[in-house]
Amino acid sequence: MIKIAITDDHPLLLEGLKNILSQQENFTVVSCYSSSSELFSGLENQTLDVLLLDINLSDGNSIDFIKPILKKYPGTQIIILSVHNEFAVINSTLEEGAMGYIQKNASVTEIISGIQTILKGEKFLCNQTKRIVEMKTNSGLNAVPKLTRREKEILIEASSGLTTIQIADKLCISPHTVESHRKNLIVKFKTSNLSTAIKLAMEYGLVRT
Repeated sequence: MIKIAITDDHPLLLEGLKNILSQQENFTVVSCYSSSSELFSGLENQTLDVLLLDINLSDGNSIDFIKPILKKYPGTQIIILSVHNEFAVINSTLEEGAMGYIQKNASVTEIISGIQTILKGEKFLCNQTKRIVEMKTNSGLNAVPKLTRREKEILIEASSGLTTIQIADKLCISPHTVESHRKNLIVKFKTSNLSTAIKLAMEYGLVRT
């Protein structure tokens, strides 16, 4: 039997997908998780063949822990199941080691086909994701920027409307340090201002309001 786990913070999706996959011959859904903390705890006690993984969880962004999971549990293959259709997000997950990327509005047939395909050692993109990848131009980011903890904090505070001085006071750092991080964020997101960087960070699920 192919052992599958699903991680998503939407209970209805979890239950629905579990029921659908459990009806397939040779598939067994051994666990469902609603957060990364639940997932990491569960992985300590079971072996998986396939992990269906949402990107935006209540306690983190999955792009950050695809590689650590694969390093610690090399027998597990990861398929991203997400609403994100930005090339940078798709490409980042594949670069981190995910074997598949499926949009949440994909058909059940595509999800089943995706699981079967990656178990053969082949990568799988649903039809919608394939079109996004094929239509990629040279403009825009090729991957989601990797941010430090402090950069994420400053993005969050800036997104709430705080000024440099206010952010510095709240985080107990100097205004000069805040400005340095702001400049780094603009460079990382390849924008001309922090407002656009914040917008992109929200689109990619790096910042939640």
